[in-house]
Amino acid sequence: MEQFLVQNSDVFLRLIIAITLGTFIGAERLLVHKEAGMKTHALVALGAAVFVLFSETMAEKYINLPGFNPAMIASNIIVGIGFLGAGSIMLRGPHLVGLTTAGGLWVTAGIGMACGFGFFDLAVISTFLVLLIFILLNILEKPIRKISDENLNREK
Repeated sequence: MEQFLVQNSDVFLRLIIAITLGTFIGAERLLVHKEAGMKTHALVALGAAVFVLFSETMAEKYINLPGFNPAMIASNIIVGIGFLGAGSIMLRGPHLVGLTTAGGLWVTAGIGMACGFGFFDLAVISTFLVLLIFILLNILEKPIRKISDENLNREK
């Protein structure tokens, strides 16, 4: 078992960092009562990292296979997450909801991909920026929404 852990320490590190960063983003979403929380974001980041690691392994194993392009696996992560994000966007009455959740899942997949490739600096900086956007802009949006709602009510 110890030999297995040592031989795969880089894989474990990449996957654990992806899960951790995805969980941080999901925790913020959970705190603001959004549908996709910690588990969803952790799984998206983990899945993206797994597919990147798979892509790297396939590239090493089949490097001389004609027509094989390991970048196609990574590019299709983005497409797959697009479908997941599209499923989170709903029309409730006249309001479209879930766009931020879809965007959060999309960027979380990118962070997972960065972890899978071993670009930890990029992943950590991106996570910090996502949390900054979610937290800071949520604070800034509240007074703007209040003014907008007041203006809308006056027009009725």
